Amino acid sequence: MCWSPLQRVAARPGLRARRFAGCLNNGQRAWYTTPLKALTNSKYREFIDEFGAERVGILPVTERKTPMPLVVGTTEIYRNQLFDSLRGGHAVNSDLVVLDEAHYLADERGHVWEEAIILTPPRIRLLLLSATIGNTHDFASWLEEVRGVRCGVITGPPKRPVPLRSAVLLPDKRLLSLLGDDGKLNPEIAQLIERAKEGREERSNWRWRGAISHRFTLMKRIRILERALVV
Repeated sequence: MCWSPLQRVAARPGLRARRFAGCLNNGQRAWYTTPLKALTNSKYREFIDEFGAERVGILPVTERKTPMPLVVGTTEIYRNQLFDSLRGGHAVNSDLVVLDEAHYLADERGHVWEEAIILTPPRIRLLLLSATIGNTHDFASWLEEVRGVRCGVITGPPKRPVPLRSAVLLPDKRLLSLLGDDGKLNPEIAQLIERAKEGREERSNWRWRGAISHRFTLMKRIRILERALVV
């Protein structure tokens, strides 16, 4: 079993393709899971182009008709199949399971990934993919403990071919880089933040002044009524 904290997304396709190709060429079956239905559909089309429509199925659609060597589905569907195998007393028909976006373990749905990892039989190889988990070796130790098999850690290349950059889209449709050339907050964005703060303080002051003015007006009216009653 491998735990793959891919620091760069570009490393994923090559690693994944090698694992799948090895399974399919040896007549074995593989599972590929994602956290989202939309991503599952996207990967299904991608794998059809890569391995052929006759070898790729997607749950809960094509797999019900004809078993495929490579099955794509959400992690919840794979976990449910594990539950079904436990209830029915039959083995899970797979030799390799890839859990993509494994950092969803920290999500509110994380119990699904935890159950999938724990319930997957030790004979099935697991490949977990993520680019955002830092304590990889601690996580690998936990995997070894709950599954009783050795877990290796695979890291990606030092650089990604397409760099990630953060930007801010303004109401006037301008796109500003979040950071400047010095790696600090873009000065123009910093100015916009300060203006927004000043605007909030000014609006707060006007509300306070309005409340005071309203109170004085109310007290004046009360005094006029009191004098009228005395007369």
